[in-house]
Amino acid sequence: MKRNLLNVVIGSLLVMVAGQARAAHQIVWKFDRLHDIGGVATHVEGHPQIISTPAGKAVAFNGVDDALFIDQHPLAGAKTFTEEAIIRPDGGAFEQRWMHLAEIDPTTGKDSGTRFLFEIRVMNDRWYLDAFTTGPGYNKTLAVPEKTFPVGPWYAVEQTYDGKMYRSYVNGVLQAEAPIDFKPQGPGHASVGVRINHVNYFHGAILEARFTPRALTPKQFLKVPASLTDAK
Repeated sequence: MKRNLLNVVIGSLLVMVAGQARAAHQIVWKFDRLHDIGGVATHVEGHPQIISTPAGKAVAFNGVDDALFIDQHPLAGAKTFTEEAIIRPDGGAFEQRWMHLAEIDPTTGKDSGTRFLFEIRVMNDRWYLDAFTTGPGYNKTLAVPEKTFPVGPWYAVEQTYDGKMYRSYVNGVLQAEAPIDFKPQGPGHASVGVRINHVNYFHGAILEARFTPRALTPKQFLKVPASLTDAK
């Protein structure tokens, strides 16, 4: 009996330690500042603004020339992944590319073209999600123009890959999925508020982003804080 109890306790501890180790691999970017996002060197262009929300500080982008450039590709080396964020689309231009993770070719020092993109498409007072990734042997867009949402509120958006299926979500609800032959991307850098080549600026705000080298389930995703959904 004592041996069985000891085995149960040891097993529980191992599961806890393994869970903590997996969580330690997550990279979290809190947009409560303009510099050193996630402890990484960050370069500011334009005049993005720190704003106060009921859930803490966030960064607002004007959709014209505001952007942050971060010296990290937070999903480099990941064989599976979850990329997620809490955002507030505020309308504006149809095409808006608000987060770009780019691999850098180590031989040239330039972007290789292998990348992740988080985008939105805005139609008057509504928007839909566009998730995209490309690299050697894979190139896929996940977007469903019929699945739209009002601009103005905060949303949790996600894209995942579990080793077979590439999926996108809004507030944990599946938007689109497709099989891809994904291959890990190499080290690089990122842009927030614009595509990395300075086109398609984002009009809205970002509270937080999180990057995990495994496919999370919707129950494990970031959620929009209740204080933001309750705010008038």
